[in-house]
Amino acid sequence: MAAEKNAKYRSEIQMMMFVSGETAEPSIETTYLIEEVVREQVIEMLKEATALANRRGSKSISIVDLIFQIRHNTAKVSRLKTFLSWKDVRKNVKDSDDKGGADAEALDIEDVGAGPTGNQKSSSNKKAKLTLPWEVQSFYAEQVPEREDEDDEEEEEQNDATLARLAAADERTKNMTKDEYVYWSDCRQASFTFRKGKRFREWAGFGTIIDSKPNDDVVDILGFLTFEIVQTITEEALKVKTAEELANKKANSGRGDAEASKKRKREGCSLFEMPEESRTAVDCRHVREAFRRLQQVPKKYTFMRPGHAGMRTPLRLI
Repeated sequence: MAAEKNAKYRSEIQMMMFVSGETAEPSIETTYLIEEVVREQVIEMLKEATALANRRGSKSISIVDLIFQIRHNTAKVSRLKTFLSWKDVRKNVKDSDDKGGADAEALDIEDVGAGPTGNQKSSSNKKAKLTLPWEVQSFYAEQVPEREDEDDEEEEEQNDATLARLAAADERTKNMTKDEYVYWSDCRQASFTFRKGKRFREWAGFGTIIDSKPNDDVVDILGFLTFEIVQTITEEALKVKTAEELANKKANSGRGDAEASKKRKREGCSLFEMPEESRTAVDCRHVREAFRRLQQVPKKYTFMRPGHAGMRTPLRLI
């Protein structure tokens, strides 16, 4: 089977889909289709990042070239900035530990993220705020000190999105056993890049799309974004599948066919009233429709889209 032979990240995608709400086991064709979508997205990001770097007169891409492409998604940018900030904290703590300083293992993201009551090791390990070149703050050499009571619109939007996902995760895990929750936690660590740097570079086309070797931060950002792409596609595909099942159920119930009713009674349940363990996974058609929906541009931005009806339009990042 071609899909099984060419697939590189089937197990990782299955784990990401499970975290995103998929309870059944998707087929090889479905996971391979998602893998190809993710790969296409990564290649598009690398091409655009290379073009942006060339405009700056640089031969190598930076994290700014990647973040610039998702700058309109403020919640995702804010999550990414937080991810990079805590990554820097962990690196600083590890360095200080190597020099006989704080214990790197003792610093957990939950501890340092707990605010004033969290486990703050030292001022040097404080989470740094990443300022991007297109933000107003970067226009000035001197920065106004942040106040504790100052509201950050980006953080508020990020918190809303984070709380929504945490609520969904809590709903999914509230009835899990200890072993099931341990597996769920392991699935949340699934990654395209973590300890798979060489395989990821070959898979994404490094060396052909870009000549220079990317730094670790660029690879980490791509790992962060690929997880989010799989999560977004899975969530949208599940919505497509649910809508399809409801439409089929409504059509079947509207026929009023007596024979079908007798058959349902004999079987004990209808096609779309199956128990949890009998439900089917999302199929390739659900993924394709999810991708089509995610490629649509809001009407208020349609006038900014190049091309016209019948022409190939640029790939939209998920």
